[in-house]
Amino acid sequence: MIHIAVLGYGIVGSGVVQVLDKNSGRISQNAGQEIKIKYILDIREFDDCPYKSLFAKDFETIVNDPEIAVVVEAIGGIGAALEYTRRSLEAGKSVVTSNKELVAEYGSELLKLAMEKEVNYLFEASVGGGVPVIRPLAQCMTANIINEIYGILNGTTNYILTDMEKNGTDFSEALHEAQKKGYAESDPTADIEGHDACRKICILSSLAYGRHIFPRQVLTEGISGVTLKDIHYAAKLGYAIKLLGRSRAINDKVSVYVAPHLVSKHSLLAVIDGVMNAVVIRGNAVGNVVFCGAGAGKLPTASAVIADVIDAVKHLHARRWISWDECDAGLVVDSTLLDSAWYIRTDATRSKVEKEFGSVIFAGGTGNEAAFITGVMNGTMVGDLLSRGITVQSRFRVLGDY
Repeated sequence: MIHIAVLGYGIVGSGVVQVLDKNSGRISQNAGQEIKIKYILDIREFDDCPYKSLFAKDFETIVNDPEIAVVVEAIGGIGAALEYTRRSLEAGKSVVTSNKELVAEYGSELLKLAMEKEVNYLFEASVGGGVPVIRPLAQCMTANIINEIYGILNGTTNYILTDMEKNGTDFSEALHEAQKKGYAESDPTADIEGHDACRKICILSSLAYGRHIFPRQVLTEGISGVTLKDIHYAAKLGYAIKLLGRSRAINDKVSVYVAPHLVSKHSLLAVIDGVMNAVVIRGNAVGNVVFCGAGAGKLPTASAVIADVIDAVKHLHARRWISWDECDAGLVVDSTLLDSAWYIRTDATRSKVEKEFGSVIFAGGTGNEAAFITGVMNGTMVGDLLSRGITVQSRFRVLGDY
């Protein structure tokens, strides 16, 4: 029998406990031995909880118990989660987490510590919730040089953009609806400003390119600037607007950023609606591989966490090779240098646009407004052109095949 501890009894932690209880027979069969929760760490009282007898309030009880082989960190954030993760690894216990913020900021350090202590630090659920992407990238695609990763990495923003597109709902109303349904937090900043997607593309990119990439190195733009006008013009051009996290290998450098993109209606990503996630990974041997599914939620996330628990139990005496090196300050290049076609909505007349931009694809506009797609150019060139007296209302990259 393997004893584990769950730190935190919030959405993810309670989901892990629930699924481990409900599917205990199948989980133990897959792990090769019985997995039993010995402790649930939470400072709150849960008098009506069926697992009341398992609750502990002092982390020292867990970290000093030699029977605990695997710790599930479901606290979230950086503070206590970082301290408890470090101490668990130092005590020779494997740690499993869905904490994307912690992995994005401290992944290289914690992976190195796990290696030194010959235990595992696993985080499949940190990207895509229940969508398996970390393990396939780390194992199934290791024969490839990864050229590009991009995808819909945040279900909240995808729900909002879908509501705007399908129902004509404006941004603020769509956000309010997402909050009512529990898809967005009362403070939605991390989602709508792109920070959540940024952390996830950092994790994927660090794994793909072998060096830690910090969120602070990544140019990040959210969806608060997307309007119904942009949704309408994009649709006329045959596109949907999606918030994408994206990284591309450029020689020995990497471009990583988060921003809204126009995505062709013929693309798989265009039909990924609601709170669903989708990730495209392009390898030089296998080509494009697509992963999609429920990117968040209590039970899908718990499913991914428990898969890592099973993996950790199977490898109590051998490390799973998931790792990357420390940050290389020169690895990440300015994403404005990345070539792309651009969607632009301006206050200029059509004739003024044609004079300044040459051949473009017009979506429409009346009077002193024009929406159009440019030819392929980098962000710096776009900035230079826009400095010629044209006020820009919106500008987004157009996802293309490169």
